[in-house]
Amino acid sequence: MVSRQALALASGGLRKGLAFKLGLPAMGMLMGLLLIVGMLAGIGGGPSAVAAGCSKPGSPGNDGPSGNGQTGDTSGGASKKLREEQVANAKIIDQVAKDGKLPGRATLIALMTGLAESQLSNIDYGDRDSLGIFQQRPSSGWGTRAQILDPKYSSHMFLFGGDSGDPPGLVDVAWENMSLNDAAQKVQRSGFPDAYGPKEAQARSIAKEAGIDLERSGENHPGQSGGRNNRGDSGSNGGDKGDKKPGKKSPDSCNTSGGSNTPGKPGEPFHDGKANWPANVKNRRSTEDAIAWAKREADSRRPDWYQKCLAFTSIAYGWNFSGTNYAIDHYTDVMPKDMRHDKDRNPPPGALMFWDTHHRAGHVAIYVGDGKVASNDIVTPGEISIVPATDIESKWGAIYLGWSPPYYPNGG
Repeated sequence: MVSRQALALASGGLRKGLAFKLGLPAMGMLMGLLLIVGMLAGIGGGPSAVAAGCSKPGSPGNDGPSGNGQTGDTSGGASKKLREEQVANAKIIDQVAKDGKLPGRATLIALMTGLAESQLSNIDYGDRDSLGIFQQRPSSGWGTRAQILDPKYSSHMFLFGGDSGDPPGLVDVAWENMSLNDAAQKVQRSGFPDAYGPKEAQARSIAKEAGIDLERSGENHPGQSGGRNNRGDSGSNGGDKGDKKPGKKSPDSCNTSGGSNTPGKPGEPFHDGKANWPANVKNRRSTEDAIAWAKREADSRRPDWYQKCLAFTSIAYGWNFSGTNYAIDHYTDVMPKDMRHDKDRNPPPGALMFWDTHHRAGHVAIYVGDGKVASNDIVTPGEISIVPATDIESKWGAIYLGWSPPYYPNGG
């Protein structure tokens, strides 16, 4: 139990049930005891230990409170339109697997992979030349652009690979003895090898809606159904340890050093600052035009931006992509230190504002002035909304990292 839970218990149900029995002195002792227990739980590394003393964890993501894919919103916050596309693509993937006599477990791995790579949407953009449901690259031998954008073709490539085994598909790796996550990673060879496991709950939910039998066996690997009794069925444990990379460590959630401005306090309002962008900050769209574009996108109510905060900001500034996989990396790793204004709550209009959401990706939004940001997912999943910048803290429990100029050195 963390300190917030202990305090809530003391001030809520226990207060009503015990106050008259124990009397005020005893009640005071009880609250003190619970507070100490809560503090010790935080120190001991409970689920909110990282945020102790700052703010509660929150996330716009879909991988549940523990981040293991077994709890939380199995819809992933997808809009009705996106969910319909996910179900349709899931049926295509499963049919390709069944045609190849693969068991339901192969379909489950493919669904988890598609969710991690594209939200199971057949997108025509991605990192560098990546495309489609599985973000396959023409330059890496996965096929032509037109082929990869055919869900049936891309599903076949993911499951069966190229005719010569290069690139390898799922059947070309020893996936029977791997976790679901590691089997997906063996095919994708991603720079973020643990991205697939958290998508299991959402994949199973989509499969159920699509009428897909994940428990079926197949003539090809007949003993490997999608059941949970199979080896390595959850998370990213097991598999080839050589493929693992250390997870991204979030910045110190209470650190306020390193900025060039006076840090503000969590919950305080944001105000317009004045700052000129450095000479090397050059975008395809001006600051004024980027803000105007972001506002028009909010007015459109298009559900196209689910979990695509960094993509949204870069496209607002005229780029096709940001060149960075995660928002938090863009601030901590890509952004030069002299461009980071840690914790400063006076961003100039057009600035990028970053938050630690206690999940891998983090969050970024465009400051549009008057204390407000253009942000995806904060009101309706997938849509852009103009909201007070403090909403990211109050609604998601995120920790404000700071602001930077709209700098995309890897954008294209």
